[in-house]
Amino acid sequence: MAMGDIAFNLLIFFVILARAQDDSHLPWTPAATPEVESTGYARATIVIDNRNKLHLNGREIGIASLASAVEDLLGNAPGGERVVMLKVHKDIQAARFEPVIEAISEAGGDLVHILEEKKQP
Repeated sequence: MAMGDIAFNLLIFFVILARAQDDSHLPWTPAATPEVESTGYARATIVIDNRNKLHLNGREIGIASLASAVEDLLGNAPGGERVVMLKVHKDIQAARFEPVIEAISEAGGDLVHILEEKKQP
């Protein structure tokens, strides 16, 4: 088999298995709400975990560089495709996540706050 074919197959394999926004290892518990609406694809995911740490697409980041990093991820995407998911641990105070919301707004992102549907007893 030609070396080019092997390289091409490996490239396809890694592209299929790659996850650009892997934040599954971050510990957080969503706040609950009575009604939840489904969202589509997001270009960026921001998580404030249970240790009050800020992450962009699974990597820890400081609030000072968040707006420019989100703006870089959004690029020249048109409206409707500038979705930024915000996942905030349920016990985090507003003073921590309000600057994050402001940074998303500065970057021109469409904020989607991730919540959990409150179960009726």
